[in-house]
Amino acid sequence: MSQEEIFKALMSVFSEIIPEVDVSAATPQDSLRDLGANSIDRADIITETMEAAGVSLPMVKFADAQSIGDIVRIIDEARS
Repeated sequence: MSQEEIFKALMSVFSEIIPEVDVSAATPQDSLRDLGANSIDRADIITETMEAAGVSLPMVKFADAQSIGDIVRIIDEARS
């Protein structure tokens, strides 16, 4: 799974959890918070994206993630 595929999976999960938000224009520079995800939504989105990527990490690994791209990179690095 490439970073682009992880990004697409994350956006798909986001759309399932928060269907009222159009993520079609979302970029890796955006943050989940800026797109309207609260803290519980963010944890669910990250957890489900990790499952899709076949990765298991403690949520603390994402504490410093400022953008969707940071989340994608952390998940991608865990796969290596």
